[in-house]
Amino acid sequence: MPVPIPRQRAIPAVESGQAPAAPQDPPSKDEAPRKEATVDNNAATQLSLLVIEDDPGGSTVVPELLDSAGRPIRVRTARNLTEAERLLTDDVHCILLDLALPTPGRSPDDDELAVLRHVLELAPRHAVLALTASGDAERGAEAVRVGAQDYLFRDELDSRLLSRAIRYAVERKRSDTAERRLAEGRVRAQENRRLERGLLPTPLLEGSSLRFAARYRPGRSRALLGGDFYDVVRTPDGTVHAMIGDVCGHGPDEAALGVELRIAWRALTLAGLCGDELLGTLQEVLEHERSDDEIFATLCTVDIAPDGRRAGLCLAGHPSPLVARPGRPARLLPYDNNGPALGLLPGARWPRMQVELGAEWSLMLYTDGLIEGRVGEGGERLGQDGMVSMIRRQLSEGLRGEALLRAAVNEVRSLNGGELADDVAVLLLDREA
Repeated sequence: MPVPIPRQRAIPAVESGQAPAAPQDPPSKDEAPRKEATVDNNAATQLSLLVIEDDPGGSTVVPELLDSAGRPIRVRTARNLTEAERLLTDDVHCILLDLALPTPGRSPDDDELAVLRHVLELAPRHAVLALTASGDAERGAEAVRVGAQDYLFRDELDSRLLSRAIRYAVERKRSDTAERRLAEGRVRAQENRRLERGLLPTPLLEGSSLRFAARYRPGRSRALLGGDFYDVVRTPDGTVHAMIGDVCGHGPDEAALGVELRIAWRALTLAGLCGDELLGTLQEVLEHERSDDEIFATLCTVDIAPDGRRAGLCLAGHPSPLVARPGRPARLLPYDNNGPALGLLPGARWPRMQVELGAEWSLMLYTDGLIEGRVGEGGERLGQDGMVSMIRRQLSEGLRGEALLRAAVNEVRSLNGGELADDVAVLLLDREA
């Protein structure tokens, strides 16, 4: 039978076997049922302790506990894990657990810290103090190794020691949580960089006279890159192949799928596939790799002949590229034979259209984030016509290459009144006579 906690003067804040009284304004049904257990430095915050100890008398009393500001620490008691789970509400900051708490069905050969492991699983965001028999430091140290913030000897407790242990345990948990979040943030940043290298690669244009520029801007609602991707390669015969695409949705799964499609496109292009055959194979890749049958991807591919004067164009549910030539207004390439997005229609076909570029030109490929931003305070979007007008004006101002793309993305963002909701990827190929 475990030795009960030393009985000293009870404080009014002790609650035994019952949930705390409901506040005057209870939280709404839409609020999250469990929040991160933290201690606010605000003077109105009161520390709360949940004691889990088997007391046959049913009247466990702990010493009077005070926080660092001299305020009473509120105490609740539970005689078993079932009661503890019911009393473990948002405002509990620390748990004092008797390691000798009987566990129904537990045999002598079972893990001695099974009850602690159960509590840590039940309350992963709360500070936990382990209570053990005096002199059993080995068991207490093992409890800390398993996940408790500290351990205390049952027969040596007093109000000062326990109050200080509670405060330290809560602060240590806060520190551990902050460190964990920092580590997770570093991991996410590393993942972002890996995804960015996969989505936005270095073009393979060695031996080509074409100039390349690209710009990418993630949407405001994501920490990770979205599903926009692009690539440019030159095959041994001198043909330059360019591609830009967009996986529907945002997040790591969509970004990873975008990386797979880009790598597959590069491999298939270097292997000699082009047009409808290439897109059909990419659709097979998407169908096998996507996590949901509703996921699809739009794609635009362009293959520019070695002489640079003409190109083949395939559109899979994607906006048509913009071409600008000296002495002529910028315009969109034909999009009448636009095929469906990849992943929508089994056995779909994507016609390859032949377009004349001429001796000197600029070709801009982009994702729909560039044209779906709002214009002004109304609900009107920029659209392709608005984008064409904007590019025409910027070209007339003498903007080219990187400067043109930077100005275009910045102006679209400005027209939207802030960051765009969707990712924007845009690339530019230029040929001089």
